[in-house]
Amino acid sequence: MHMAMVEALWARRWPARIVASGLFLLLLGLCADPAFAAEPHPWQMGMQPPATPVSDRIHALHNLLLVIITLISLFVLALLCYVMWRYNEKRNPTPSRTTHNTMVEVLWTVIPVVILVIIAIPSFGLLYYMDKTQEADMTIKVTGRQWYWTYEYPDHDNITFDSTMVPQEDLQPGQRRLLEVDNQLVVPVNTNIRVLVAGSDVMHSWFVPSLGVQMYAVIGRLNETWMNIEKEGTYYGQCNQICGVNHAFMPISVRAVSKEEFARWVEEAKTKFAKKDETAPIRVANAAK
Repeated sequence: MHMAMVEALWARRWPARIVASGLFLLLLGLCADPAFAAEPHPWQMGMQPPATPVSDRIHALHNLLLVIITLISLFVLALLCYVMWRYNEKRNPTPSRTTHNTMVEVLWTVIPVVILVIIAIPSFGLLYYMDKTQEADMTIKVTGRQWYWTYEYPDHDNITFDSTMVPQEDLQPGQRRLLEVDNQLVVPVNTNIRVLVAGSDVMHSWFVPSLGVQMYAVIGRLNETWMNIEKEGTYYGQCNQICGVNHAFMPISVRAVSKEEFARWVEEAKTKFAKKDETAPIRVANAAK
């Protein structure tokens, strides 16, 4: 009998349970370890913390839009509640037959236009800011393939290498499933980096949330974006354009290091990714014939 009464009281208080659950999730998101900044995190709420000026501005626009849509939603909710209270059948037994109201029609036309203008000004500013960098310190070319990425460094002896996902059975302790790659894209911090994105087969999308970068890789077209990473670390992303059966298995891993460490990596990469003699396979093939 006692348990039945408890269950009945708990069932009656379902709104309180919803509120409590929401507050718990919010607290969990606020108190989470900030180390997840560069990657998705279990129970994460909101976007990943920004690591570039572009992502900072994206978050600022998102917060502005959140305020605007919240105010609109509250206004519509209050208006609906007032209409239901003021014009219900008991309070208003004889409904009005008014079909037009000039003031109302002007307001519901002008106010949305003003809101859209308020949204458009920072939106267009952000689009132009994201478009391209006028003073690039270095350039990287990204080529999307089925189903991996090819990275080129035109300013550093044209270093070129492929980046493919590490299979789950080869993961080392601490590595992230579906996010680790064999060869990371290594870049220096506090550097304006021009990123050229192209495709070799179907459409892909080079997307790294913390860097505020998302650019389509289209065959026959060279798209441009840029980034300036403000703090060292590893930043993860994935192709977010459905590109085939292995679309979910072409992650992106960007490692931002100091300029001194990047210079050392360049020297090592020149040897590690040195191009092999491309005529050897041809000679072998001719010999086989």
